[in-house]
Amino acid sequence: MRGINCRGSRLVLIAGLVIALAVPALTVVAAHAQTSTTTTLTAGTLSGCVQPLTVTVTAAGQPVTSGAVTINDQFNGKAVPLASVALSSSGSASLSVDLAAGNHSITATFVASGSYATSTSSAVTPPNVPTECEFSVGVSSFTPSSSAANTLTLTAGQTGSFTITVAPSVDYTSTLTAPMFVTLSCSGLPDGATCSSTPENLEILSTTLDSCPSGSLPSTCPPTSTMVIQTYAASTAKAAPPAPPGNRSNPIAWAFLLPGVFGLGGLAFGARRRAWLSRLSLVALVGLVTVLGATACNPRYYYLNHGPPTNPATPAGTYNITVSGQSSNGVNAITHSTTFVLVVN
Repeated sequence: MRGINCRGSRLVLIAGLVIALAVPALTVVAAHAQTSTTTTLTAGTLSGCVQPLTVTVTAAGQPVTSGAVTINDQFNGKAVPLASVALSSSGSASLSVDLAAGNHSITATFVASGSYATSTSSAVTPPNVPTECEFSVGVSSFTPSSSAANTLTLTAGQTGSFTITVAPSVDYTSTLTAPMFVTLSCSGLPDGATCSSTPENLEILSTTLDSCPSGSLPSTCPPTSTMVIQTYAASTAKAAPPAPPGNRSNPIAWAFLLPGVFGLGGLAFGARRRAWLSRLSLVALVGLVTVLGATACNPRYYYLNHGPPTNPATPAGTYNITVSGQSSNGVNAITHSTTFVLVVN
């Protein structure tokens, strides 16, 4: 029995050596868990429709300096992604979002990056969002450019242009079930100046902001239009008066004939009446004839014989111009506007 056991042990040892030499060594690597992160969202003071937000991301008390955060809103019970923004070298990001009237619950989520794990902030709830927060109107890129902000400076007779931006609220576009058209216009122009926009109507759909580049804010890629402001210089030559048709009677001849006709009529009438009535009639008729004969003083005579006056230039000055965008749902009209300064030299 003892010999058999020894022989069996040797066979087991030999078999173990053969297997060890034939099978490559296996390396077991322990998986490293991602470092947990903390995302904090702070809301600034709501200004009209605009909500300022600040996001910070830390790991073990140190700022996370890479990666991005997404801003999400539970708007009237519906999940709406508002924006995506990269973290700065300080581990924070600041941005502003346009909100529509309704119930909001905004959170910020850090997207897992490298060794850092995903985390989501506590929700913030903006109070009292106004009802007129469907879209905003802005102006930029003035040509010719000016050192003053939101200012277009022109010389009378010059043309200027600028870009109009209609930025819809992401919350609002998420509720659209049909296209919304915004019609652009301007007011406050001086005499002798006009405005026109191309296109005049901008279409906004529920998917309008889906075409924004990845990682950009919706406010950086809304629909735009170009508005042109035209001013006019004073004309230097008078327009020639229109030539009267050849078959028309001469008004100057009538100015001489009418007094004679009425005068003769008055004399005939007065001869048949008493002297005092005759004199009174003659005085009245002479007055009437005088008025009728003064045709050279009426505006039409002046226009036909002297032509229209020269066109004046657009008056110099500083004007506050309002650019408006208006939309209607068939029941209520929605109007939002902004202003800029027009300087005419």
